[in-house]
Amino acid sequence: MTITVLSALGGLTLYLLALLWLGTRGMAAQKVNTDAYFLADRRLQTGVLFFTLIATNLSAFFFLGFAGAGYRIGIAYFPMMALGTGAAALSFGSMGCRVRRITREHNLITPSELIGHLLPGEGPRLLVFLVMVFFTLPYLALQPLGAGYLLESLTGGAVPFAVGAGLLTVVIVLYVVVGGMRAVASTDVLQGVLMFLLMLLAFSAVAHGLGGVPQANRALLAQQPTLFSGAGLQGFFTPQMFASYLLLWPLCLPMFPQMMMRFFAAGDDRSLKQSMVLYPVVAGVMFICPVLIGMWGHLAFPDLAGRAADQVMPLMLERFSPQWLTGLVIVGALASFMSTLDSQLLALSSMVTRDLYCRYWRPQASLGEQVRVGQLAVVALAVAGFAIALHPPDAFLSLATHTFSGLAVLFPMLVGAIYGLRWSVTGAMLSVVGAEAVLLGLAMGWIPESIQAGCLPLIPALVLACGVLALDLVIGRWRRGGAAGRWSS
Repeated sequence: MTITVLSALGGLTLYLLALLWLGTRGMAAQKVNTDAYFLADRRLQTGVLFFTLIATNLSAFFFLGFAGAGYRIGIAYFPMMALGTGAAALSFGSMGCRVRRITREHNLITPSELIGHLLPGEGPRLLVFLVMVFFTLPYLALQPLGAGYLLESLTGGAVPFAVGAGLLTVVIVLYVVVGGMRAVASTDVLQGVLMFLLMLLAFSAVAHGLGGVPQANRALLAQQPTLFSGAGLQGFFTPQMFASYLLLWPLCLPMFPQMMMRFFAAGDDRSLKQSMVLYPVVAGVMFICPVLIGMWGHLAFPDLAGRAADQVMPLMLERFSPQWLTGLVIVGALASFMSTLDSQLLALSSMVTRDLYCRYWRPQASLGEQVRVGQLAVVALAVAGFAIALHPPDAFLSLATHTFSGLAVLFPMLVGAIYGLRWSVTGAMLSVVGAEAVLLGLAMGWIPESIQAGCLPLIPALVLACGVLALDLVIGRWRRGGAAGRWSS
């Protein structure tokens, strides 16, 4: 085996053992209840909360996709992601604090329970459940899929795809089942530190191999000046597209169930506000590293096309860094897969337990029974994700590309309700169903692309959702005004 493969396998072995130790230590003495298992007793403080927020959000796209985007688009990708992430972090200290207080006061565990508390009727509650599960499941299946391919490619087939994907899935299931949110948050600290350190090492190694950052940028500017333009290569970022992406991240990020439940688990408002400040600062510093590595890829690999551009990070490491570092950076990419998957499993299992099992099947279920059902749901969801990863249907993987927009359309209805706007059941549901129908129609070609006006499909969907909700408020006030008039007469 090469040094790269040996370092990767050695690093991966130590990393997995560390995860199991962190995830299972001290859990025998833990209280068996839903707050402890699903939300770590709602006591996550700034350090752990920040790392679990950022590790949950950064999948392997941070290692591979950011570099690929830097290669295809250029430096313009960095401000879009940095500004969008900074705007998304505002929700931690604003919406997050309000959500934390509401859910703590009324002992709510899932986003569906939150909307069920804020709006009358079963309709909005079930709709939020269905949308969140529908758009999170494909993203969940992508994690073992990506991890399996990465390990297989790294080891030259010595670790087959199914073995790699299965191994990582089993480790995650073990510590999530045993430790719940406390285990996930503890391992997220390790995974977050590992991701950041290895990315900085990768950046330093590649920059050194190219003679330093200034020299690499000067050489690239002379060769591909449009990589440094505001629009990027081939004018990718038109003003409409740039604005669309800046709007997408703040709307979709807090709508991921695994992210929203971090608000539920926060120990206090101060922890959320401090995480709000740290998140864009650290993310902004880290995001520039893979984007620049991807851009510099044009100096060594000028002809990468299509999906091959997403391999520019390992290609640059193989060319410009020690072999042992290449293997360890791949372990960092695997850590980013796992830190997303464990959070998705726990969030979806809590929703299956509370929003299906306890709501419609066993309302009298004890807290201990709910935890056991949640543990079984973690196993079932992990097996389903692994099975899909082994034989992924094209339609299922295509659905994953629409995850962000599909969740973002929940934002106006849900956040409005959180801030006291009492939509009618009909208005709330129509805003979401109508917006999802627009996204589906654009994806299938049933609606002309011209209605996007050069923007992402999310924009016309949001316009419809907000229009429906505004009309709902007007009708609601008119009805209340009419009723008050009849009462006074």
